Amino acid sequence: MSKRAEAAAGAPAILLRYLQEQNRPYSAQDVFGNLQREHGLGKAAVVKALEQLAQQGKIREKTYGKQKVYFADQNVSLRLCVHCHHQALPTQDQFDTVSDADLQSLDTEIVALSAKVQGLQQSCRHMEAELKELTSALTTPEMQREIAQLKAECAGFQERLQGIKGAPVCVTPEEKEQAAELCDAILEGYPKSRKQFFEEVGIETDEDHNVAPPDP
Repeated sequence: MSKRAEAAAGAPAILLRYLQEQNRPYSAQDVFGNLQREHGLGKAAVVKALEQLAQQGKIREKTYGKQKVYFADQNVSLRLCVHCHHQALPTQDQFDTVSDADLQSLDTEIVALSAKVQGLQQSCRHMEAELKELTSALTTPEMQREIAQLKAECAGFQERLQGIKGAPVCVTPEEKEQAAELCDAILEGYPKSRKQFFEEVGIETDEDHNVAPPDP
């Protein structure tokens, strides 16, 4: 029989003694992590042994959500042979008495710790998402090149804008004639003079600036 098979065969006795000595609840993962190095137990063997002990009534099992915890049943007194030495395991008299209130307190603590674990897992997921976003963002040299390019484009737009602002506004003879016709139509019912009308609406003419229109 291989060492792993031997360890699996002796797993129930090892786990029962461990739970009785520790006298506190553990999940299968906790038991596996605590005993794997010392006894060479595989996780599957630990889970199987714990379920077997619970079915036999040698330990107690409680479920919290998707997680199960196991602890020694203080109402049972057992003596087992461990490592081929007839060594008495602790009996009920050797355990401190735990009341229902104490068990309820442990249940409440486990629920609170489970909620805390879920909160920490959620925080980890958020931080992983932030880290992924940061690693996919532009590096400092890339950002500097992007800023330089945008500044160059902005300078080009500003230069074009200044050119547009500085360009003279030319009105074609056709546009001037249309504007004159529109003003004449308005002045037919306007009680004041043409000059007063132009001043009120802000119309400036070539004559106001002594500008002679170019020859057609």
